[in-house]
Amino acid sequence: MTDSGHPVRILVCDDHVVVRAGLLALLDSAPGIEVVGEAGTGEEALALAGRLTPDVMLMDLQLGTGIDGVETTRRLTSGPGPAPHVLVLTTYDTDADITRAIEAGATGYLLKAERPEELFAAIHAAARGRTALSPPVASRVMANMRRPRPSLTDRERDILTQLARGLGNREIARALFISEATVKTHLSRIYDKLGVDTRAGAVAVAKEQRLLP
Repeated sequence: MTDSGHPVRILVCDDHVVVRAGLLALLDSAPGIEVVGEAGTGEEALALAGRLTPDVMLMDLQLGTGIDGVETTRRLTSGPGPAPHVLVLTTYDTDADITRAIEAGATGYLLKAERPEELFAAIHAAARGRTALSPPVASRVMANMRRPRPSLTDRERDILTQLARGLGNREIARALFISEATVKTHLSRIYDKLGVDTRAGAVAVAKEQRLLP
């Protein structure tokens, strides 16, 4: 139930028809929850949310074609007018997925392996605007908050910025007026500090930790 005593109106977004059917059957049996619609794509979810005004959107992250669950969440929560609370329900629990979803405005993040009672409780919590996280997700969020951000020198930040633009070592050296050997030395230190061993990994972690301008 919502604070006003009405059932929680919920819209389900998942691109797998069988998964969606299972969720609908499960939610139909839940006390104080009313399913008002279902969507198979992010675009469909946005259109239905505008028309049906659910209290909570149950959102999968990977939606096949079109916009993904994170972008759908961002558009839902940043648009004009009242927005539903978004509860992510997914099989993915990587740090990057969790961070992107929460930064996009998700109220909660649950894994599909959770028991039905946990899902029902999370839906009621989300309807009240309370954060609901699966225990493994909560542990990762807390660990990331406690982990100090890597401290990069100004020169390392410069090189990382060029790296994010897709430049190779020779181009970075030319842009920063340093030798290729110096670039390689800095890159090695950057990889060590960020805990990665590839250029793509360095850029991904830098974006996640907001180390890039």
